[in-house]
Amino acid sequence: MTALEPVPRRLLRDKAYDALLEAIVSGELPPGMRLHDGELAERLGLSRAPVRQALARLATERLVVSKPQSYTRVAPVVAREIRDALAVVQAMHALAVRTAVPALTGEHLAAMRAANAAFVRALDAQDPAAAVAADDALHAVPLAVCGNEALAETVRRYTPLLRRLERRRFSSTAARASAARHDALIDACAAGDTATAVALTGEIWGGLAEEAAAEEAALEAADDADARPGRRTPNPRPARG
Repeated sequence: MTALEPVPRRLLRDKAYDALLEAIVSGELPPGMRLHDGELAERLGLSRAPVRQALARLATERLVVSKPQSYTRVAPVVAREIRDALAVVQAMHALAVRTAVPALTGEHLAAMRAANAAFVRALDAQDPAAAVAADDALHAVPLAVCGNEALAETVRRYTPLLRRLERRRFSSTAARASAARHDALIDACAAGDTATAVALTGEIWGGLAEEAAAEEAALEAADDADARPGRRTPNPRPARG
C-alpha cells in the first residue's frame, strides 16, 4: 500500500495535502523529485485543482519548491531550516504546557494517556505513520487547552518540516524513550508540576535534535562526495534554499 492512492471526494484539498505530505515524509516522493500535478492528480483520483492547492501549501511549509513555468519538486532536506523549525516548535510546545497544566482535567489527562497507549501500539506494530498521529494527538491536548491560537498556528506552520525526522525517530528503538517521556510528562501534568512538565516537553522535542544532527552529517558527507575530483553527477541535486 502506498500513500498515493485514490482518496474520497471530500475535503479534496486537505486529502491531497495529507497524501502528498505522507508520500514526502515516507520517502515515496524523495528530495529533488520533480512533481507533475497532472500525474499526481491521476494517481490520487482527483482533478488538478486540489492537487495544485496542496502543492502550494507544501511550498509554504518548505517541503516543496517551485519555479513558475519551470518546475515543482520535493524540497531537499536543509539542516539549518530543520534546526530553526525545531527550536520554534519546541518553544511553542513548552509554552503551551506551561499555560495548560493548571487547567488540565481528568478527561484531558485520560486523552493523553490513551494517545500514548496508541503510540506504543504503533511502535510495536512498526507503524511510524500511526506513531506520528498518536504523538500529535497527545501533544494536541495541551495545545488546545492553552487556548492560544497564535501559538497553535505557529506549531501547525513549522511542524511539517520536522515530519521526516519524526518518521526516522519513530522507526528506531529510540522511540521507546519518547514513550517513557510521554508517561513522565502526563504524570507531571497530573501532579500539577508545571516546571517538570515544561522541562520534559523540552526533552521530548529536543530529542529530534539528534536526528537533525544526523541529517546534517549525511548532507555534508554527500556534499563532500559530490565535490570529489572526477565524480560524475548526471543528476545533480537541486540547489538548497
